[in-house]
This record gives sequence, C-alpha cells and structure tokens, in this order.
Amino acid sequence: MKKQVIVIHGGGVFVNYKEYIAFLKKREISIKNNGDWKRCLGEKLGKDFEVIIPAMPNYSNAKYLEWKIWFEKLFPYLKDSVVLVGHSLGAIFLTRYLSENKFPKRILATVLVAAPYDDRKSAARSAGFVLKENLSLLQNQSGELIFYHSRDDKSVSFECFKKYNELLPEASFKEFKGRGHFQRNSFPEIIREIRKVFK
Repeated sequence: MKKQVIVIHGGGVFVNYKEYIAFLKKREISIKNNGDWKRCLGEKLGKDFEVIIPAMPNYSNAKYLEWKIWFEKLFPYLKDSVVLVGHSLGAIFLTRYLSENKFPKRILATVLVAAPYDDRKSAARSAGFVLKENLSLLQNQSGELIFYHSRDDKSVSFECFKKYNELLPEASFKEFKGRGHFQRNSFPEIIREIRKVFK
C-alpha cells in the first residue's frame, strides 16, 4: 500500500475585492511551468508514495471557509497514517483546521513550511485565516509536528516561526538561512523528513 502525503499549497488574501482586482491588473502572467518542490515531491519520494496536491479554490484571493469545504472533500480518499504538508497560506490553513476540527484519520506528521502566524491584520481576518489562542487540538492530533522557516523569508516574517516556537514547545523547529519563502525545486530536507516519518 502506498504511503500517502497530502500537500496544501499557498495563496494570497486581500482586504477587499478592489485590492484583489488591482493585484490582478499588476501581476504578470507566466506561461512557463514553474515547478517547485511541491510539484516535484511525488517524483522525489518515489513509487512507494502517493502525493496528493489539491488545487485549493481561488488561491490568489483565498477564503478559509472555501478551503475548508474543499479540503473536507478529500476525506473519503484518505488512508490512515497520512502525512500532511502545508506551505505558506496552506500551513496556516492546516494550523487553523487542525486546531478546531477532529481529523478523521491518524496523522503521522504535520509539516508546516513558512507558516504565517495570525497577526490580526485585516486581510487575514477578512479571509478567515485567524487562529484561536488554544492550539492544543493541533498538538494532540498532528502526529510529529514540524516547522520549517528561513530567516530571509520576505513573505512570512521570521517572527511567526518564533511565535509558534513559544506556543508549541513540543513541536520540532528547523531554521534555515538563504531559502527565502521556499519557492524552489529542491527541498531535500523535507524528502528526508517524510521518509523518516514512515519508517
């Protein structure tokens, strides 16, 4: 039986629709397939793994409720002993979801890469990506809880990493330099971590 890994990608949030439209007008389109470590994960892990990366709804202007509805549609396809991986907005999505909802399957590990922490900014608040203070359910059901962050991340402050470290002292925290927001093809550490979890 294949080992199952679910990856929730990142996205963006806006205070209002007008800001989102302004973003779309300024953003340049790319017709290249810009592969990153998430898309390469299945190939790197090998044939013993099943990597599922659901395309979350409207990732450029994400809303927590929409993502929650879509995420729960995966549940009939999940196996026990799953690994969950979240990057950026996907990481705070998993953090909120697992801190508020009982997950239907056993989680071996939850790996959170460049995870924002709720700073109560109006964009995050209006999109619903706001954490409650009590993260005990997250800690209790996440299996091995692992955070990755790079000191030079310009998208998500390193202060978020420190905040999680304060709130979740039993979790594992892996600090990097020079990785930015982890938007590259190669991420060998996460490959090793996932393989280790399944041993």
